[in-house]
Order: sequence, then structure tokens, then C-alpha cells
Amino acid sequence: MNALVENTQDTAALDALAGSDVLVPVPDDADERDAADPTAVALPVLDQPGGEQVVPVFTSELEMAELLPSVSRYRLVPLGALASQWPSDDLSLTIDASSPHGLTLSSEGVRTLLARPQI
Repeated sequence: MNALVENTQDTAALDALAGSDVLVPVPDDADERDAADPTAVALPVLDQPGGEQVVPVFTSELEMAELLPSVSRYRLVPLGALASQWPSDDLSLTIDASSPHGLTLSSEGVRTLLARPQI
């Protein structure tokens, strides 16, 4: 991901990132049935100063614990598949937000840079 922090147009790095799995925290208000449904992922949304809304995802449990230590449940999701179904509203995606190599993309950036066809 360091390559993308410096150059978001690095296609090899984008392909590698889109092909990886990320940890998506399960929101506290999601019930067990929704949390276990393999066809749907409830997105945790954090409000940022200024009103921006972001969905945090993580590349490891350690990265997730640094920013959200109270999270007890998460889903492992292919990032490219998540991006291909990204909502059209103004919702950003942040990957490993608390780390020096964290990356935040706008909703358009998620769909255009990371979305991969589902097989």
C-alpha cells in the first residue's frame, strides 16, 4: 500500500490491493443473522470532522485493533468485490486509517480504482 500512498495510479499496486481481502468491522447494531449473511455486508460508517463519512477497513487484526480496539466481530471480504458494490452516495473508504501507510479514497475513487468484476 505504500506505493499507492505515493502514486494512486500505480496499476500493479491497485490490482494487488483490489485482489486482497480486508477486514470489515461488523457494526454493533447489526444482529447475528445480518452479521452471518454471506450475501450482504453491513458497512460501519464513521463520521469525520466536517461531516464526511468514511467506512474503515483493515488489512490485519493488528491494524484494526489500533484504531477500533472495541471491535469484537468482523467480516473478511475481497476488496475488489466490496468496491464493485460500493454505494453511489458520498461515502469514502479508508484502509488502515491509523497507520502511516493508510489510504482514503472517495466513493468515485473506490468504484473506478478498486472495483473488479465478480467471478
